[in-house]
Amino acid sequence: MHRLLIVDDALIMRMKIREVATRAGWTVAAEATSGSEAVQLYDTHRPDLVTMDLVMPEMDGLEALRAIRELDPNASVVMVSAVNQKEKLRECIAAGAVDFVIKPFQPLDLQTFF
Repeated sequence: MHRLLIVDDALIMRMKIREVATRAGWTVAAEATSGSEAVQLYDTHRPDLVTMDLVMPEMDGLEALRAIRELDPNASVVMVSAVNQKEKLRECIAAGAVDFVIKPFQPLDLQTFF
């Protein structure tokens, strides 16, 4: 069974992603509300996929992506962000993110990853 780490400081976003993933047969290994927590949980759980919010407290998604990729160069991370973050998303792809989803998203927007 595939395992997912959901990273977003907004509970409603985590709930939406969890719902889509579990319907697709994935297990949510953990959920994080900050980038620093995401790095710790990634190291503990080594999930198959991470959905990563870009704007979060303590450590943003780009910094967390870079830290996770240092731990595991093969980590699969999909960035989740608002439309006005296009330049940051380009930086994320350059840093190793496999793709991105723009908020607000529809369940179908996520299904390609699960």
